[in-house]
Amino acid sequence: MNNKEFHACRQRLGKTQKQLSELLGTSLKAIQSFEQGWRKVSVHIERQMLFLLAFHKGKTKGVQPCWDVQDCPAERRRGCPAWEFNAGHLCWFINGTLCEGKPRVSWSSKMSVCRRCRVFKNNVGVPGSRKIAG
Repeated sequence: MNNKEFHACRQRLGKTQKQLSELLGTSLKAIQSFEQGWRKVSVHIERQMLFLLAFHKGKTKGVQPCWDVQDCPAERRRGCPAWEFNAGHLCWFINGTLCEGKPRVSWSSKMSVCRRCRVFKNNVGVPGSRKIAG
């Protein structure tokens, strides 16, 4: 998540920098640094921001699970943590999901797949991010 995306997410949540720092359990200076681009947004902060966006204003109600959207075969579903925990709307949040047929070993490789995915874009979307077809 870059600084523009981070700033747009905070605005979409309707939080001040101080409110967001308290919500994320980090310092006001860290929030300011993320938004100015002086500091890279850490993985745990990015995950929390995306999680909050997914639940912002009840957006997850009635969301189609990832295995239906991606038409995953039964054998892949059985081996996927999103299926195991019945969290098809949170597949992007759960490590080890079998997107595109294999688990991702790092958050950055996972997010490179997720940001192209309809499930992520429909459930979370990241305001201010580059537009990705798909």
